[in-house]
Amino acid sequence: MNIYQKLIEVRKAVPYLKKEDRGGQYSYNSSSQVVAAIREKMDELSLLLIPRIIDKNVLTETVENKDQYGNIKKRTTYFTELTMEYKWIDAENPEEEFIVPFYAQGVDIAGEKGVGKALTYAEKYYLLKQFNVPTDDMDPDQFQQKVEESKPPAPITPEQLEELEKLAERFGEIRNVTKVQVYKAIGVTTEPEKIPEGLAYNLIEQLKHWIKNATKETA
Repeated sequence: MNIYQKLIEVRKAVPYLKKEDRGGQYSYNSSSQVVAAIREKMDELSLLLIPRIIDKNVLTETVENKDQYGNIKKRTTYFTELTMEYKWIDAENPEEEFIVPFYAQGVDIAGEKGVGKALTYAEKYYLLKQFNVPTDDMDPDQFQQKVEESKPPAPITPEQLEELEKLAERFGEIRNVTKVQVYKAIGVTTEPEKIPEGLAYNLIEQLKHWIKNATKETA
């Protein structure tokens, strides 16, 4: 596989992540949870992910507040911005690379943790967005059920369409009506090609039943 095919395999390995950590009123995915979910597949496919800081910018803001005794307290907030890039390397073919530019930010009071927070923020969100990983509070089984329910119904198969056409034509011959009239009688208000697979099965069985009874009446 080339590097792009390997990245697709990583995406397939993580279809969904439940938000397992909680802070205040919100639940969220931690950086360690996201990395742990993806790393095993990366190792299996010999993929390396190398972060690189290209540029940085640190903004400070000092705010004065009075405590309960009237004393003035100063608090400085450090806002760290990082311009980054993530480089994917296929260890089995080191010449093959895939580079993605990214941006990160981190807020800290003491000042020394701004870069670390920004890197953690970037790592988590880059991986989530790179592999299009959906996240929610529901468990994986509930999520999969929700996905399945949201999918459009499978269209009629070529074999079903061929059988439906033959049966409609056959019943039309028995009753001396057109095929369009037969479709109208069984409730088909659109082109047969657009009928869902499940409905097509029911219509085929209905036509078989009608033809059987009509043949008896004719005999």
